[in-house]
Amino acid sequence: MKKELIEALFAQFEQARYDHKGIECWSARELQEILGYLQWKNFLKVIEKAKNACESSGVAISDHFADISKMISLGKGGKRELEDIALTRYACYLIAQNGDSQKAPIAFAQTYFAVQTRKQEIIEKRLLDIDRINAREKLSQSEKVLSGILYERGVDEKGFASIRSKGDQALFGGFNTRDMKKKLQVPDNRPLADFLPTLTIKAKDLATELTNHNVVEKNLEGESSITEEHVDNNSAVRKILVERGVKPETLPPAEDVDKVKRRIEKKDEHALNQGIRKEE
Repeated sequence: MKKELIEALFAQFEQARYDHKGIECWSARELQEILGYLQWKNFLKVIEKAKNACESSGVAISDHFADISKMISLGKGGKRELEDIALTRYACYLIAQNGDSQKAPIAFAQTYFAVQTRKQEIIEKRLLDIDRINAREKLSQSEKVLSGILYERGVDEKGFASIRSKGDQALFGGFNTRDMKKKLQVPDNRPLADFLPTLTIKAKDLATELTNHNVVEKNLEGESSITEEHVDNNSAVRKILVERGVKPETLPPAEDVDKVKRRIEKKDEHALNQGIRKEE
């Protein structure tokens, strides 16, 4: 997510925040627009899911979803009463969790409402961490698909490891998986990707997705032909990176992605528990 978009979304969520009976709240009507829901009835469905999640957590729905109404101006000086809902931070968080995180406003909202402090730089850092976690999970899925394809085509686990290492060798300019783990001081029992920066993880994922597609499309069989395909795809991805001034083997290691994930989960749980207690 670009810095400019983060700044714009931060401003929108801050401007929509108001005080309702001494509690920090957001208008459901305003949140609907910010999150990109065109119709109120569709947004109400998401709110209902959030209410169910609230109830399942043992928290009173009425403490976080308050039915209210407000007057809106019509043409020629007329006014009309419009139903609305005052949402606490916790309610907004549950709504965001039930939205499509592929949409930038919802991905931002998931972080904005989970973080008690409203400092933009903290939100931006968390979004970058989440992007890396999501990229790592996406790579795991791509590699799982590749493993299944290879098994169907007569390649065992040992062959899969060899193909992946040779692909790494092409991507990292001659360094295979073992070399890169040594270079980045990755423990022997941990995957290399858990310690790679987001850009490199996404590069590996792109090369793997290309291999998945082409192995099926070209109907490749056996370890030799599939290895060649995977090496070609990693070489192509490397070429793009190098042309843009990035040599993946020179990038510093990133924090263990499992530690990042645990830290975020722990902070979210703590922040939301604090938020619930403050609002009760």
